[in-house]
Amino acid sequence: MKAVTWQGKQKMEIRNVDDPTILEPTDAIIRITATAICGSDLHLYHHGEAVLEKGYVVGHEPMGIVEEVGSAVKRLKKGQRVVIPFNISCGHCHFCTHDMESQCDRSNPNELYGGLFGFGRLNGNHWGGQAEYLRVPFADTTSFVVPDNELADEKVLFLSDILPTAYWSVKNANVKKGDTVVVLGSGPVGLFTQKFAVMAGAKRVIAVDPVQHRIDKAARYNNVETYLLQDTQTAGADLYERTKGGADVIIDCVGMDGLEPVKEKAKNLISLQSGTISSLQMASQAIRKFGTVQITGVYMTPASSYPLQEFFMRDITVKHGQAPIVHLMPKIYEMIANGLFDPTQIITHAIPLTDAAKAYEIFDKKEDKNIKVVLKP
Repeated sequence: MKAVTWQGKQKMEIRNVDDPTILEPTDAIIRITATAICGSDLHLYHHGEAVLEKGYVVGHEPMGIVEEVGSAVKRLKKGQRVVIPFNISCGHCHFCTHDMESQCDRSNPNELYGGLFGFGRLNGNHWGGQAEYLRVPFADTTSFVVPDNELADEKVLFLSDILPTAYWSVKNANVKKGDTVVVLGSGPVGLFTQKFAVMAGAKRVIAVDPVQHRIDKAARYNNVETYLLQDTQTAGADLYERTKGGADVIIDCVGMDGLEPVKEKAKNLISLQSGTISSLQMASQAIRKFGTVQITGVYMTPASSYPLQEFFMRDITVKHGQAPIVHLMPKIYEMIANGLFDPTQIITHAIPLTDAAKAYEIFDKKEDKNIKVVLKP
């Protein structure tokens, strides 16, 4: 099959690799009909040597058709249309039975971390879904059967990660009616986080991003306030002043690359991928006393200059982690089916899987007003 493989720093290539096969009786094989590039994939694009071997198949936002099931699979049937969550969930361990599927005890030989698709050896070494086919372990629970085949793939594809991740971020941060919420980052997760914060009753939602077209999208899609980031050194104090004493909740939807201002070079936007924690430092300055900082963006390396003293001295609650999404997929599906919002409005590029290398470059550099790339095998 054709698949997107990591071949080194900033080098994703389409390669022919072996088709997946049933390895355990609880497995299924899915023929991918749509998949997507996530901001988390950019962390691997730049820093994948920490967890990936050359030739590893990436991607964790797939959906498709069930092609084959193992002998112990009871719920899934050949021909069903399914969305595959990035969490691999056995459905039976303590964490899976308590809505904490991202830390499933049986999905990763290294029990320190849960099993995830496309994230390399730290998370079980499960090949990802930017490919023509995908092996799905614990298929009965690591899948969401789409009940309404009238909804296009793009309407439900983001149930695989970014929609439930954004929803969980707002819930985990305990956003309440009347809150002031600052969302760092207006990429796909940030945009959905802003929307769910508005739906949760936040009085003010402020979208922060260094890229003008992403800020513009936040204003149009979510009708929120915007802050174009130009200087990370002063932004925290600016936001503190703008919110008159700090935000009740700040949600970091950026992660280890940091919210750095974007440089323009040769008319292309070049994103600085430096492994910073500038977004956390900014949050520590812009949050009110006794506020909550929710860290949703991925941090894959140890951090220096973590603002512990600010969080401690000002009684800040800090929450973070991989979102457990399996139990949230049905609820968010119902929101989409009932027309509460249209997730397809963030899609800017639909590109053949065979052009994935170019798609990564566009997504990374924020070219062509890119926000979200969908890949079609």
